[in-house]
Amino acid sequence: MKVEEIRKDFPILNTGVLYLDSAATSLTPEPVLDAVLDYYRNYNANIGRGVHRLARIASQRYEDAHSKVAEGIGAKSQELIFTKNSTEAINIVASGIGLKKGDKVITSLWEHHSNLLPWIRAKNELGIDLEVVKPRIASSEAKLEASDFDAVIDEKTRLVAITHVSNALGSIMPVEEIARMCDDNNALLLLDAAQSAPHMRINVKELGCDFLAFSGHKMLGPTGTGGLYVKEELMAEIEPLTVGGGAVEDASFVDYRLKGGYEEFESGTPNIAGAMGLSAAVAYLDRIGMDKVKSWEEKLAKQLIEGLQDIHGVKVYGYGSDAFRIGVVSFNLEGQTPNEVALLLDKEASIAVRSGHHCCIPLMNYLGPGAEGTVRASLYLYNTEEEVERFLELVAQIKKE
Repeated sequence: MKVEEIRKDFPILNTGVLYLDSAATSLTPEPVLDAVLDYYRNYNANIGRGVHRLARIASQRYEDAHSKVAEGIGAKSQELIFTKNSTEAINIVASGIGLKKGDKVITSLWEHHSNLLPWIRAKNELGIDLEVVKPRIASSEAKLEASDFDAVIDEKTRLVAITHVSNALGSIMPVEEIARMCDDNNALLLLDAAQSAPHMRINVKELGCDFLAFSGHKMLGPTGTGGLYVKEELMAEIEPLTVGGGAVEDASFVDYRLKGGYEEFESGTPNIAGAMGLSAAVAYLDRIGMDKVKSWEEKLAKQLIEGLQDIHGVKVYGYGSDAFRIGVVSFNLEGQTPNEVALLLDKEASIAVRSGHHCCIPLMNYLGPGAEGTVRASLYLYNTEEEVERFLELVAQIKKE
């Protein structure tokens, strides 16, 4: 990892900010910005609806973006639907797979609200049976094992919808083992990969999932971009969330026929510039190498966790540094609220961290901090060991004060 070279692509770092909030939104490198501006400056036209030169260029590059982003997760282009974020992607599945009363859906304690609220709504409105997997042994670690799922996944299960990586703890779900349980019980598997796609190599075929949702703004891409992988044989079984222009093959005053494939799910004018930016972000990560990103982040996360554990009065949540986790660490400082710590870090040293419940209130309630949540520091490929050390020094200083 040539981190100093990478940092040159992120001019915002020259302002002096120490950015540790990438789990919320990553910074955006210059090649991604260039790709977005290239669209607006040189071929700004709608896609699929014109034969003039600019429309043809835009349409072809949109198709190329589809292929590049799909390739980045080991999928075919026709298996990828562009969305505005993971939340929209998950809602497409929740509303489109035809859930009905009595269907069993399984989710987990770790979930972001985006992969919890759609299933609660389905329970309240459709009468599905919703089961939330929690650790069988209560502790502040909140560790989930494959065996916790083995106890609840059965032949009545229609769908298992789980996060790949916890956005609050950085902990990784044993996805491959859970996928085998789903196969054995003819259940579908949806993965929320918002926190895994930016930090490790993703291959949907190896993971064994039927659906996978991710957000572009967490993986160096523009805001308002993301994707939903749908296994090819399932695509025709899902109802689109919206219908309209661009998705229709034929229409009359009494009926319509949709195009099929991913186009069926992308009605209206899509975020064309965003697609170019997301494709450029995937290409950027490819050039660096996801294995290198993962290895660097593992090193920084270990430094961060061990440093926090050495500060008296700091409580770190999750299950330690004994196994790989992404660089997301939640902690609290005795005698200070999360917001107070975050504000002091920003005021004293322009350190940006997130504070609060991180859109996972049930998990926060389980861990103990409740609605006030935790301080969350999240690392990415542009962070350095020196930055981690500086952050630890400031946390220790705040504790002394």
